[in-house]
Amino acid sequence: MMKIKYALLMVTIVFMASCKSTKVISGGTVDAKLSSKSVIKAHYQNEAGFKTLAGRVKINYSDGESSQGVSVSLRMEKDKAIWMSAPLGIVKAYITPDRVSFYNKLENEYFDGDFSYLSDLLGTEVDFSILQNLLTGQAIVDLRLEKYDIGISEDNYRLTPKQQGVLYKTLFQVEPKNYKMAMQQLSQPLEKRLLEIVYKNYQSIDKEVLPNEIIVRAISKEKVNNIDLEFKSLELNGTVNFPYSIPKGFNAIEL
Repeated sequence: MMKIKYALLMVTIVFMASCKSTKVISGGTVDAKLSSKSVIKAHYQNEAGFKTLAGRVKINYSDGESSQGVSVSLRMEKDKAIWMSAPLGIVKAYITPDRVSFYNKLENEYFDGDFSYLSDLLGTEVDFSILQNLLTGQAIVDLRLEKYDIGISEDNYRLTPKQQGVLYKTLFQVEPKNYKMAMQQLSQPLEKRLLEIVYKNYQSIDKEVLPNEIIVRAISKEKVNNIDLEFKSLELNGTVNFPYSIPKGFNAIEL
């Protein structure tokens, strides 16, 4: 079980690629006169436009039974690929829009398949686009497709759908400085599942505004996965490559 948890942790880290630790952004005041439509429009106008990023991310992970911290190398090409490597390449992972793959040299094991594995981990259906939005501070669903009520909560704009779904319920908080996500929740009440992403702060890198620290909680009937991430020494729009090849003789992980 521990070897699967370790590999699971490595893949989870890949999700959260973000930005270079430079100037942390704070401040901003909500405008009670703004409509939900105006806030949503501003959110998409401030979407990150970088092409690539590379650097390191520090993660602390716990699941109620065990906890650990690790720092990994990270590379990403927007809309195309996310790659990570633990020290000495002991664990590597590679995610594309149609593939999730990782291997663990400590156990001579690998996983190579679709997004159902990651969906089980986070407690909701995910794909590459959702992961990318999550890690860059964008809404994990398209807010432009529904109508939302607006309020003020914790000095942020609070958005809730005018008509909540039966199977899925959502809640969003948008910070007023750059209209990025402050918090977003997706719950499945009947399944007793909750995915909550909290963006503690943002930073400015090469005129881009991206997350600096992220807290992710994935709650199910039986357990809670907590993931705290802090991004360091990341650079935007440089040349990146993704060396990845599953070693011969490794055994496929059955999940």
